[in-house]
Amino acid sequence: MNLFSEIGTLVTQAIAALQSEGALPEDLNLAPVTVEPPRDPAHGDMATNAAMVLAKPAGKKPRDIAEALVPHLTADPKIAEASVAGPGFINMRLADSVWQAMPRTVLSSGERFGRSDMGAGQSVNVEYVSANPTGPLHVGHTRGAVFGDALAALLDYAGYSVTREYYINDGGAQVDVLARSVYLRYLEAHGHEVEFADGTYPGDYLIEVGQALRDKVGDAYVDAGEEVWLEDVREFATDAMLDLIREDLKRLGIEMDVFYSEKSLYGTGRIEAAIEDLRAKGLIYKGVLEPPKGKTPEDWEPREQTLFKSTEYGDDVDRPIMKSDGAWTYFAPDIAYHYDKVSRGFDQLIDVFGADHGGYVKRMKAAVAALSDEKTPLDIKLTQLVKLFKNGEPFKMSKRAGTFVTMRDVIDEVGPDVTRFVMLTRKNDAPLDFDFDKVLEQSKDNPVFYVQYAHARISSVLRKADAAGINVSDAALAEADLSGMIHPSELAVAKKLAEWPRLVEIAARGHEPHRVAFYLYELASELHALWNKGNDVPELRFLQEGDPATSQSKIALARSVAVVLASGLGILGVEPAEEMR
Repeated sequence: MNLFSEIGTLVTQAIAALQSEGALPEDLNLAPVTVEPPRDPAHGDMATNAAMVLAKPAGKKPRDIAEALVPHLTADPKIAEASVAGPGFINMRLADSVWQAMPRTVLSSGERFGRSDMGAGQSVNVEYVSANPTGPLHVGHTRGAVFGDALAALLDYAGYSVTREYYINDGGAQVDVLARSVYLRYLEAHGHEVEFADGTYPGDYLIEVGQALRDKVGDAYVDAGEEVWLEDVREFATDAMLDLIREDLKRLGIEMDVFYSEKSLYGTGRIEAAIEDLRAKGLIYKGVLEPPKGKTPEDWEPREQTLFKSTEYGDDVDRPIMKSDGAWTYFAPDIAYHYDKVSRGFDQLIDVFGADHGGYVKRMKAAVAALSDEKTPLDIKLTQLVKLFKNGEPFKMSKRAGTFVTMRDVIDEVGPDVTRFVMLTRKNDAPLDFDFDKVLEQSKDNPVFYVQYAHARISSVLRKADAAGINVSDAALAEADLSGMIHPSELAVAKKLAEWPRLVEIAARGHEPHRVAFYLYELASELHALWNKGNDVPELRFLQEGDPATSQSKIALARSVAVVLASGLGILGVEPAEEMR
């Protein structure tokens, strides 16, 4: 149940009543009418802009419409008070009975509370991580992985059909570099002295891969030239790296539905088919690009190239898809890959890229718009950098990786739950400081602890109540008499619970899973505030000694908080804590 939608229905019914009275015209567009929390909670529980947005099409003053709506709204028992503010906003206070019913609604719905059918089963492809298969995932990949996975879970929760996809960048020259690096480790496994030249990967993570290659082929490649071993070693090394990546993702609780190989696009006609689709639409031509202002990009050549007319779809310049020597640019297989996604019939596409791909956004959106005849929207989310700190100092590089801090390093330090939650405590396009000491701190300033502590506190109450013989099943708590729930601290918890269904839809619509983390912190804060009030006001304590009926009503509120906390943490991929040590 979305209480904001329910009150929104009351507003539209009040508008309809004015229309039937002839006070408002019949053909009004009600889509802009909203019901939201007021900016200042002191003004009420909810506010509507109905009079403001209907005034011009109705040819009336906003305050006149607002004053006419108020009596219709207050006629409903859910609305305790409605008043006109400013130029015509309507502020509403809901009856206490509405908030008192909230725990019952949550407990009766269980984990379904907050789930939405907004997505209506639309298919969404979320592509995330998609790191080059040349080594273990690093901390930057970790943020993209967590963001993408939480976004996929959020969309699923909001009623979409979600496919989680990893695009394997195994078609470029970097995979040949990986093969040569593994070959050096292979020689090393045979007792040879080796030297890692600039551009090769010296990380210790390839030692085991070199040894595994030795175990597989013996000394067959020791004195052989690249023409003998490069292709085989490339495939062997790529498979080994993908196994490593899958293992790291699994440690973080991430499982992909699809791993899509870039290499599968080459030599199969798929790139050619995508380009021909664009050519048939008059979007491929031969031309010479003007030299760009400022820094010269890698794909610019002062000579005739094959270009995609991406400026037709909002890009700044047209983009090369084939070099003058006939080789594809990096953009061409990416076009073909998204052509494949469009062909698979997804209703929406979402790509999660690192911040260094910001220059790729317009061209990729242009390509998808062209390929889908502007029918398939593509949203590209950029994840900003993560700065790691420990003991007040930047965190040292990983010896195993050689040049960077790995996902595994982070998980080993703080665990997957903390890693995931912290990565969502900032919006994806804002830089993130990850302090290993602070994320393990047991204080209100640490949102991970604060939210988990709230769930653990409730679990402790349930255990004590059960030991005291109080029936704390959800079914029993849902039947508790909640009419005595009148204290402002109790009502504040119920009001925050009521925001959850609306928050889910807002976060899903904006592709913003960080909103869930923020909300959980706010809900936990209300629970902790109520708990602390109980230290001074015994009547607010969840366990009322010798009074099982009152205890049930108090615990019903707490348990409903636990239900929502668990649902929200589930979206973030975090296990709720039953107790804190």
